Order: sequence, then C-alpha cells, then structure tokens
Amino acid sequence: MINTRENILEMVQRSPRLSTRRIASCIDVSHMQVWRTVHEEDLHPYRDHRVQHLEPGDPAQHMDLCHWITAHPQLLRVMLFTNEASFTRDGINNSRNVHMWSHDNPNETSVTKFQRRFSVKCMVWFAW
Repeated sequence: MINTRENILEMVQRSPRLSTRRIASCIDVSHMQVWRTVHEEDLHPYRDHRVQHLEPGDPAQHMDLCHWITAHPQLLRVMLFTNEASFTRDGINNSRNVHMWSHDNPNETSVTKFQRRFSVKCMVWFAW
C-alpha cells in the first residue's frame, strides 16, 4: 500500500496534468484509490484559464466596435447579450477536463491561437 501511494505521488509530481484515471491505469490501481491519495496529500485540481491570442490590429477593431455601439445607443436598450462560438476542423475543444494537481493555485493561462487555424466563427446577437 505504501509503495502504491509513493507511485501515485511520484506520477503526480512528474506529470501534474495527468488525470486520476490515467494514473490509475498506468499503475494498475483503482481510480478512487488515486483520488483518495491526492486528497489526503491536500492536492487540488486547478484549471488553467484559456485566453485568446491577440493580433496587432485587434485592439483597434475592438475600439471601432465600441465607438459604433456608442454611436447607436438605442441598441443597448434591446441587446441582452452576445456570444461567439468557434468550430474548427480539430473539433470542439473541451477544456473542462484539463487540470493541474497542486497544493496552491498556479494561476496558469494557456494562450489559444484560434485566429491562425481554419475555423468558422459565428457571432450571435440576441435582442428582445
């Protein structure tokens, strides 16, 4: 049991982004045993924050949009929210399962470069 515990902690230290299921399958123990071990060691799964890579001309385009909305204040009374979705040939990127085991929050960010890949972007504006 102690050897298994040490193996689990060594794998977490070596590769802190491994899931508990991956660790369990690598050392042939149950998923719950890995989960209990990391929690007994006061380790927590922290997620990194995805941020969009900005191109040099992006801030100017954002300002243009702000000026356009300011010039049309009647839109603000009827606009509820906007949202943008990207679909790439890589599929839908689900980052909910991406985490890092650590004692303290590492506050990591990962920069995505959606503007440089083939994608279809849809801007949806909802109004009442």
